[in-house]
Amino acid sequence: MSSDEDTGPHDYCLIDATRPPKADGPPYAECVLCREPTEYPESYKGITFCPVCEWQEAQRTACSG
Repeated sequence: MSSDEDTGPHDYCLIDATRPPKADGPPYAECVLCREPTEYPESYKGITFCPVCEWQEAQRTACSG
């Protein structure tokens, strides 16, 4: 078994937490789950979630240790 000195205390849960830039105003991108408007610009290419779905997805994918 390795010790905390080898890997660090939080290396077991590394998630890329990059987020799209916030939109200055409409048009807003649709949430990929519920199709509600998000706080991200429509021009953003990638997965966008509304605040509710983003929170639920964060709970679902959270590390349990």
